[in-house]
Amino acid sequence: HCGGVPTAIVDVVNPTTGEIWMDRNLGASQAATSSTDVQAYGDLYQWGRAADGHQCRNSGTTSTNSSNDMPGHSDFILEPNTPYDWRASQNDNLWQGVDGVNNPCPSSYRIPTEAELEAERLSWTGGNNNSGAYNSPLKLPAAGSRDFTNGSIYNLGANGRYWSSTVSSGRIRYLVFYSGGASVLSNNRANGFLIRCIKENVSTPSPSIAAV
Repeated sequence: HCGGVPTAIVDVVNPTTGEIWMDRNLGASQAATSSTDVQAYGDLYQWGRAADGHQCRNSGTTSTNSSNDMPGHSDFILEPNTPYDWRASQNDNLWQGVDGVNNPCPSSYRIPTEAELEAERLSWTGGNNNSGAYNSPLKLPAAGSRDFTNGSIYNLGANGRYWSSTVSSGRIRYLVFYSGGASVLSNNRANGFLIRCIKENVSTPSPSIAAV
């Protein structure tokens, strides 16, 4: 936890999708009060890594890939070469579900799937852009990204890029929005993107039909 305080768990429900989410980004100290609310920006995670300190915006950098799931340090791992992954050999299972090896979300929360992020985007009524993202129930801020080649922070207050757990041809699907649009695309795992945790939907099994 970059500020020394765990992210407060406050739920928000999107009435359109029916999904329950945390009301703020992982690492944020509050829910956003504007698209450019610095207190609501939160941390920037490399895909699949745990909350080991690398997600802090001011963490150090290293050019040495990790040979296992937990690097054992808090540096942001730079990787300007293919396949642009912080891990020496790719592991697709690090962020899958609540029991994902390195799931950084609180207990009973997880990284959303591509379909879940897309459903949120399609539910926006304030525009398919930064404005729509902020005016949605999730109040998603444009909290920038971290470059996988040099570790610099960019697009602060201009773009929001949020990871999904969905792997596609070695890359990862993510939600991006900016002033002129929004979509779900693929990008490299060494990028530092944002996380908004979704609550695992534990539906109650339908009761068996009693004999009349």
